[in-house]
Amino acid sequence: MTIRAVVFDVGGVLARVTPMDFDRVWEARLGLAGGTIGTTMADVWTAGEVGRVTEDEVHRAMADRLGLTAPQVDAIMADMWTQYLGVAETTIIEYARSLRPAVRTGIISNSFVGAREREHARYGFGDLVDELIYSHEVGLRKPDPALWELACRRMGCAPREVVFVDDVPRLVDSARAFGMQAVLMDDPARVVSELAEKINKP
Repeated sequence: MTIRAVVFDVGGVLARVTPMDFDRVWEARLGLAGGTIGTTMADVWTAGEVGRVTEDEVHRAMADRLGLTAPQVDAIMADMWTQYLGVAETTIIEYARSLRPAVRTGIISNSFVGAREREHARYGFGDLVDELIYSHEVGLRKPDPALWELACRRMGCAPREVVFVDDVPRLVDSARAFGMQAVLMDDPARVVSELAEKINKP
């Protein structure tokens, strides 16, 4: 079976990330009860993942709902983006870069409004792969089968010709159930070895 495309997740695959605890840090600084930011902003975070709000609307909602100043909101969101972006997983990034043009490459990310611009500025993802599929731009989140279908269509491949790499087991399982091949991200060197084996398999 010929592999014609490899598609990568971002957080936990192309970038190493830590648990998002910026809200707990800021709740302590602002004297807010634990969980206040998450509860108050829950619908906004969800809307941002599928592109139903703009960045300006996110900032306004945080200011209005939590009674914060614009500088406070800017500082909170700056910390959020620092955690969101993480640090480069260079082994996977360089392997992804090496695949073109023999194999098409892409990104599928459950993202947040503003992610494309920041990730490109930090990592150059717009130049790294052939297709960028962000949930906040297409209005679909993993593991929606419609997103797998969209990814295969964008890559110009049948599901069985695509390998998807993610660090979340249930998303790997969902991609496999759709008919794609999938690799669970754990150790970068092992993942590269497994991808190379799949791509080079006769």
